[in-house]
Amino acid sequence: MPDPTPDPATRDVPTTSDGLRLGQFLKLADAVDTGGGVRELLASGAVTVNGEPEQRRGRQLRRGDVVEVGGRRLRVA
Repeated sequence: MPDPTPDPATRDVPTTSDGLRLGQFLKLADAVDTGGGVRELLASGAVTVNGEPEQRRGRQLRRGDVVEVGGRRLRVA
């Protein structure tokens, strides 16, 4: 479940749609440059969604979800 309290260490990443896949979000947030980079990053186990490890590029994200990658916290806004 997404954390409802604001965290100054978390960067909000504005999106224009309610349904966004994890791979798209990682590119939008500049965590990776390419789809291949997304695949490698997810395979390494370095990504969590709402505190849970995630390896599915097609994972649906909703507003308020928090993605952590490389020590950075990114919230779907």
